[in-house]
Amino acid sequence: MLETKDILETINMIDNENLDVRTITMGISLLDCIDDDIDKACTKVYDKICRSAKDLVKTGEDIQKEYGIPIINKRISVTPIAMVAAPCQSKKVAKFAHALDKAAKELGVNFIGGYSALVQKGFASGDYALIESIPEALATTDFVCSSVNIGSTKAGINMDAVKMMGKTVVEAAQATADRDCIGAAKLVVFCNAPEDNPFMAGAFHGVGEADTVINVGVSGPGVVRAALAKGGEGKNIAEIADMVKKTAFKITRMGQLVAKEASKRLCVPFGIVDLSLAPTPAVGDSVAHILEEMGLEVCGCHGTTAALALLNDAVKKGGVMASSHVGGLSGAFIPVSEDAGMIYAAENGYLDITKLEAMTAVCSVGLDMIIVPGDTSAEVISAIIADEAAIGMVNTKTTAVRLIPAIGKKAGETLNFGGLLGYGPVMPLRKGSPAEFINRGGRIPAPLQALKN
Repeated sequence: MLETKDILETINMIDNENLDVRTITMGISLLDCIDDDIDKACTKVYDKICRSAKDLVKTGEDIQKEYGIPIINKRISVTPIAMVAAPCQSKKVAKFAHALDKAAKELGVNFIGGYSALVQKGFASGDYALIESIPEALATTDFVCSSVNIGSTKAGINMDAVKMMGKTVVEAAQATADRDCIGAAKLVVFCNAPEDNPFMAGAFHGVGEADTVINVGVSGPGVVRAALAKGGEGKNIAEIADMVKKTAFKITRMGQLVAKEASKRLCVPFGIVDLSLAPTPAVGDSVAHILEEMGLEVCGCHGTTAALALLNDAVKKGGVMASSHVGGLSGAFIPVSEDAGMIYAAENGYLDITKLEAMTAVCSVGLDMIIVPGDTSAEVISAIIADEAAIGMVNTKTTAVRLIPAIGKKAGETLNFGGLLGYGPVMPLRKGSPAEFINRGGRIPAPLQALKN
């Protein structure tokens, strides 16, 4: 039974501390849409998405009105398109992206993810064509997001895929240079990609999932910061961790309520609640500010990685206590352009890409929404992807890279995406070319411990 004070506390979190359900994401399997005729396959894809998700947006809006809980995004994730496209034996794979985009517009969702390929162990039929089509697909659509998984703890890192993705990121930015390089902002490269992730740009519907499923992503960095501001003064590290756990518990319970209600109304199985402290550019909705509330002078100073590790651990434990359906990424996101505190730290020299890389060893994802100089070579992008994948592979965690080469801009300038993706400074990179190493290709083997397991 909920007590009055708990209800009032939740209302205050929503009204004053930016608590929201960041997304309701419907996962849809497209395996039954496979056809060797690409035009027929695209028609089947469009029809199934529209049929399965026809009530998704309305249901989200109805729940928001009835419960007073902000539901910011309604999204769709689908089976990795490389699998669906494989029998077509066509290089015109971007037709699938156009079908996805058309469906997203018809349904009124914010994003649709799954223009993806899973190549951690090698390239299957359809993978090459999809990866090569990504720049065109992202440049000619509005709502499609893309991801490629290039490594895992069990398989190691596919360095041939790493090389391809460096080139793909640069081409995606160049193809949308007239729109602030937004193509690269909708493309993420994973190691150990989760198959039940509701957050874009990395969402896709895993092949082991039900035919359709509802996943919910909850975000509450403002709530956590407010809790620490109210009661954190004078507390030691263990007490702060306990406060974060209790706050994460409350946030996750709200997410589970929304997920169950959406599942019941849509007659779709409830998948997972992803409790991730995913920030926005809004004041008071920053992961960096949580770390500063824990005692750091500014995000990026010495102690930042340890503070982030504590936060991530406490968030995960609090979420698991609240729901048996916790999954996805669940933890703290550190996207530079989407976090007001991160932007400030980067603009003032407290935070650079080296420090961010260290922080990715303990956060829930990786190098996220980082803007780099427009003349950065594909080999350098590939090397950054390889570094980040190595952290994920060795530590058995999800890592990802979402870099945006700011075409025509240099370090110190800014790039502005607007809306949820925010803006950020162009960050300088280390000197020295990794071209020879990257061009060797091949595979980095999996860790011995993983093989023993």
